[in-house]
Amino acid sequence: MKKLPIGIQTFPKIIKEDCVYVDKTYHITQLIQSGDYFFLSRPRRFGKSLLVSTLAEIFSGHQALFKGLYIYDQIDWQSHPVIVVDFNRISHTNEEVFMDSLLSFLDNVASQYEIELKSQFIREKFIELIEKIAEKTQKKVVILVDEYDKPIVDLISDLEKATKNREILRELFAALKSSDAFLRFVFLTGVSKFSRVSVFSELNNLRDITFSRHFATLLGYTQEELERDFSDYLQNLGSVLEMKKAPLLAKIKTWYNGYSWNGKDKLYNPFSILNLLAEQRFSNYWFSTGTPTFLMKLIKNTRREVILFENKKVSEIVFDSYNLENLNVFALLFQTGYLTVVKIESQELFQEYTLNYPNLEVKQAFITYLFETLTENGLETIQPTAIKLHRYLREEDLESFMNLIRALFAKIPYPLHIKEEAYYHSLFYMILVLMGVEIDLEVLTDKGRIDGVLELEKKIYLIEFKYGKAGSQVDRLTDKAIKQIEKKNYGERFLNESRPLIYLGVGFADKEIGYKKVNCLNE
Repeated sequence: MKKLPIGIQTFPKIIKEDCVYVDKTYHITQLIQSGDYFFLSRPRRFGKSLLVSTLAEIFSGHQALFKGLYIYDQIDWQSHPVIVVDFNRISHTNEEVFMDSLLSFLDNVASQYEIELKSQFIREKFIELIEKIAEKTQKKVVILVDEYDKPIVDLISDLEKATKNREILRELFAALKSSDAFLRFVFLTGVSKFSRVSVFSELNNLRDITFSRHFATLLGYTQEELERDFSDYLQNLGSVLEMKKAPLLAKIKTWYNGYSWNGKDKLYNPFSILNLLAEQRFSNYWFSTGTPTFLMKLIKNTRREVILFENKKVSEIVFDSYNLENLNVFALLFQTGYLTVVKIESQELFQEYTLNYPNLEVKQAFITYLFETLTENGLETIQPTAIKLHRYLREEDLESFMNLIRALFAKIPYPLHIKEEAYYHSLFYMILVLMGVEIDLEVLTDKGRIDGVLELEKKIYLIEFKYGKAGSQVDRLTDKAIKQIEKKNYGERFLNESRPLIYLGVGFADKEIGYKKVNCLNE
């Protein structure tokens, strides 16, 4: 079998070391034949650097590397001078370091072409470099920018430093518009989609293909590509896990599939799939490579209800107005890969996007770290506790279940304790997610909304939450919750369900938690 290209981000190395390469050159052919200036935003570990490397080899005219791939006989192969600006390799810890590192990079490129640059200013120096390379080689220049936003994103918790780095980037990219006559192709990629005004103010000929239906599957693996290009590895995985093909593929899809930028084509993150096939076990691979500390703090500080992150509807302007001074939580969650597009609907004046977690790997890991941030319960205790909670619910041992919930809540430091119903609702929801069970929130009926529907293999819980201020009697709150379920006949929609229904009223009064259970016969 061909080797798995884990950690390999350069196209020549993948080909020369006989690694698996999922052929994306059909889309790349369409890309380079449809324009000259492009921008693409995708989450980390999604293959952006490999795409940049592939483009570099194409424009360098290395046709032999592409033998057997779609693009091999589809384009007129010509050699161009290529400048790859990789911000993973340019220091940017503060304004001075970033400026010096960037100037040094431009000088190093110039020395490779035996060119001397006179200017000491970013914009002018970049323009001078492009023009002199084009003049010396008598060919137009290709500019490929990888992780363009890294100097901003890495310092996003320090607004002053991030803003200064952003101004330097604006100057750098402004040079591209001035150098249009000397450029053959420009491609920029990164995680975030900062507003055109803040970073690309002068680069108004840049085509953003982030949501383009033509390039929705340019990065990531489709289901067809997974089954075609990794068939031997999938067979081995099935043998190791003692699973037949159909249930194995279903489990892989639940764990790792679901990323989408058009609401239709679903994709796998390559990093997760490659590690699954190499390690031959289901685990959290992508999320563990970078815990989003800043994002967790932002959610905590803005006091967003966690339940709002599921099936959240936003307009397109949310993605186009992304800027440092006013970070939108949902745009940030989407661009960093924690939420994805599950549906796009055309309204009268705009497109409406429905966002949700892409898959089980992201959802459970995200909720785990968020629960830790909001409650300061250690990661080492969260998952073992979740396993116990799941068992108690299956066995209908609600006393043990609620005692464990109380223990978790008791560990929340007083300064973190928010006396709001939504806070407790969110914490309870997160606990259920960590248990690995599916819970539908705010389920609509013809009589109202059920706070939560929790479906287990052999029973269904209908849950209603009630919050009271400190000193409130928890028993009254739980009675009120049960009466609401009965009065509005929430169980009516489950009349044809063979599994027994359990009404569960949960009351919160400051840190005091109570419950009341009623078994309902389906009639």
